[in-house]
Amino acid sequence: MALQCGIVGLPNVGKSTLFNALSSAKAEAANFPFCTIEPNVGVVTVPDNRLQILEKLVNPQRVLPTVIEFVDIAGLVKGASKGEGLGNKFLANIREVDAVIHVIRCFEDENIIHVAGGVDPVFDKEVIDTELQLKDLESVEKKIQRIEKVAKSGDARAKKDLETLLLFKQALNEGQNARALDIDKDDLEVLRDLHLLTIKPVLYVANVDEGSLLTGNKFVDKLREKVKEENADVIILCAAIESQIAEFEDLEEKAMFLSEYGLDESGLNKLISGAYSLLNLITYFTAGVQEVRAWTIKKGWKAPQAAGVIHTDFERGFIKAEVIKLPDYQQFKTEAGCRENGKISIEGKEYVVQDGDIMHFRFNV
Repeated sequence: MALQCGIVGLPNVGKSTLFNALSSAKAEAANFPFCTIEPNVGVVTVPDNRLQILEKLVNPQRVLPTVIEFVDIAGLVKGASKGEGLGNKFLANIREVDAVIHVIRCFEDENIIHVAGGVDPVFDKEVIDTELQLKDLESVEKKIQRIEKVAKSGDARAKKDLETLLLFKQALNEGQNARALDIDKDDLEVLRDLHLLTIKPVLYVANVDEGSLLTGNKFVDKLREKVKEENADVIILCAAIESQIAEFEDLEEKAMFLSEYGLDESGLNKLISGAYSLLNLITYFTAGVQEVRAWTIKKGWKAPQAAGVIHTDFERGFIKAEVIKLPDYQQFKTEAGCRENGKISIEGKEYVVQDGDIMHFRFNV
């Protein structure tokens, strides 16, 4: 599954610094707006210590983790919805991603220009929200115009779709994001072709100074209070420190560096895991002498759907799935040991795959 998270924010909040730390793709980080004109894409592995456990047990030829793509989208400014600051291009880039990582500046530094002249995370958030809402409102209003005539003719489906669109129009006019509305899944079909920006799930990243890394600060507190109504997560990290952490190749040296700041894992790991969770994803594994591999699926998928991410034939000709739980694999050391001790379950088409399942599929086409 090719999943993308777009990193957005005002200019000079630390987006490109964060992106550079996230991936080997290098975006130009400079002290002026629009230093990133084209979206940069980096493929990042999802940290999962279960892979290391399986690697030691199976000793495969290779280990393949699951990945997420991060897109560094150039800084938005007030008026972006009307084309200000290359706004239309940037908004189009956001439209293509699955989730939004909203980086917000929560540190003071007189040497780094703030586009609005002062640090205010709530103001920053509202600027981005407003621009995305205005663009969504434009899309919704255009579709309302197309559907109104059909609805007036008595078409029941069009009437229902119009009701849904008017609810979103009202919410957006009131400064709400589209994701705030609780709408039946079937009714959301009318929005599918609009690819609304504010309906995408969002994760907030508070970029703080070194001294606020563990405890946060007044800016983080303001941001948390503001997003509380959205039931959204806020991850605290210091992009400058994450850049240093990313340079360590030796795991022991990295661990020592983290311990100096009182950290047990990098902020980037938390961000990657948070993005994975935000998209409602889980991981299952296949394990053999050729490879141990992590596979990304949506939470709630049944066994045939999960098999389909390996190959469509696996889903089309699905017969059954053999499932081992990781604790059982750790206890009995091998697949054969699990089989001898009755720790391999045979599951059919209705089995809902669980996070961490080790699976082997039987199929026939």
